[in-house]
Amino acid sequence: MQIIASISILTSNRQKNSPALNKVLTDSGHLIMARMGVNVQKTCTESCPGLIILALKAESGEINELFEKLNKIEDLEAKISIFEEKF
Repeated sequence: MQIIASISILTSNRQKNSPALNKVLTDSGHLIMARMGVNVQKTCTESCPGLIILALKAESGEINELFEKLNKIEDLEAKISIFEEKF
């Protein structure tokens, strides 16, 4: 049974992390309903932090696997929020 969840991702250096992060997100694209990126420091031009929020609908195991992959990326922290209702 599928569930709804969100993952918030904070990276301390979005330029450095973008190749690894985008690979994980592309590989998990079928789980992602929506993705929003936030430029945390608009005046920053290099080594800039970034915030990405994902809305997900998938099996809980798939969501947890994505969450674990994200947290393995250096200089990146992910937090998850899971809604227990089944869809």
